This record gives sequence, C-alpha cells and structure tokens, in this order.
Amino acid sequence: MPNKINFFIMSVFVATCIAPAFAEMDTSDFQSEPMMVAQTPDMGYTDDELDSLTADAVAAYNADGSLFQQITTLEQEKVLMQLEKERAQLDLELDRLAAEKIKLHMEIDTLSGRAEAQKQEIETEKAKLEAEAARLAREKERLQAQAEAASATAPVQVANEPIETDIDLGEKYRLVNVFGAGSQLQATVTDLQTGQNKRISVGKTLDGFTVKSISLYDGVEFIKDGMTQNLNISANR
Repeated sequence: MPNKINFFIMSVFVATCIAPAFAEMDTSDFQSEPMMVAQTPDMGYTDDELDSLTADAVAAYNADGSLFQQITTLEQEKVLMQLEKERAQLDLELDRLAAEKIKLHMEIDTLSGRAEAQKQEIETEKAKLEAEAARLAREKERLQAQAEAASATAPVQVANEPIETDIDLGEKYRLVNVFGAGSQLQATVTDLQTGQNKRISVGKTLDGFTVKSISLYDGVEFIKDGMTQNLNISANR
C-alpha cells in the first residue's frame, strides 16, 4: 500500500513538472499536420485483469533513490523536526507547570504553618484569660466569705443597752500643780470622787484620754478621737 501511494504522488509530481513544458510548445505544429492517435491493441484483458496488472506494476515499482524518494524523505524529516520542536516546547511547558505546582504547594504549606501558629497563640491567650478569670472568681468568693464571716461575728448592739458617752475630765479631776522644766513638765491631778492624786506626763493616758501637752500657763491638754479637753489651775473648783 505505501508503494501505491508513493507512485501516485510521483505521478502527480511528474505531471506538474511536464505541464508547463507543454504549455510553452508552439501549437502550430499540431495544426499543420493531422494528429496521429495511437491505438492500443486490444489484448483481450478484462477490467479486473487490467486492475490486477496495474496493481502488480505499482507494487513492483521501486522508488528508492529517486527524486521523489528524496523529497519524501526531506518532508518526513521536516515533519519529524517540527514534532521534536513541539515536543521540546511541551516538555518545557510541563516543567514550568511542575515548578509552579511545587511553588504553590510551598506557599500552601507556609500559610498552613502561619495559621497553625496563630491558632496556637490564640489558644494560649485564651487559656491565660480563662486562668485569670478563674483566679478572680476565687478571689471574689474568698472576699465574699470573709465579709459574711465578719458579718456573722460582729457584735449585735442591744437596743436598750445604754451607750457610753465621753466623760468631762473637768468634772472628775482637778489639776493640782505643774512642775518640772522644758519638755520634762509633769502634772498632778486629783480624783474628785476618791481624793487620790495621779501624776501624769505627756503621752500618758487618763480614762482613755491621752496627755497631749503640759504647760505652766495653759495647764494640761488631753485628746481622744480628735476631741480635746483642758485642765488648768484657774478653772479648778
């Protein structure tokens, strides 16, 4: 079958080459003399036999080394070179796609790593906040328990219990004298109920009152809860 195709292509090629030559010939030669038509003697072959003979002739034709074979070989080499070029281009494109795929996978891995790190940081921060909230809740419960315990143990004041009021030192004591010098001044007071004398100095206490100062002219100044009382000789009864 390939020999038949080669023969057909060679025939077309030969016809193509001969046609211009006939076109340039002078047709006057054909007009001056009658054209002789050769008649092929009838060999008595049928159409099937002629087809068979033609096929055998085509099969027996050897185109090796002919111009047609050279042209065919060049065309085949040209096609093969084009195919090789396209295949090389395709290989380059495949390599580029493979590199892009690797780069994409690396970017995906990087983003996944960042997302995992951020998730871990969020989880750590969440755990810290929960621990802090739990600590504050425990502290609140502790303070509440202390407040309840203090309320339970606080003394209850009886409504009819008399409230102690501060006494008037001037009604209970009398300043007898002041003696000493400078910051070493001392005073003597007498309890009006018992007649007992008591010696006092700065910083001492008398019935809950603290001696704030002693002066020869102003007497003794007492202080308690921010309130002051004085005992002096001129005010003695």
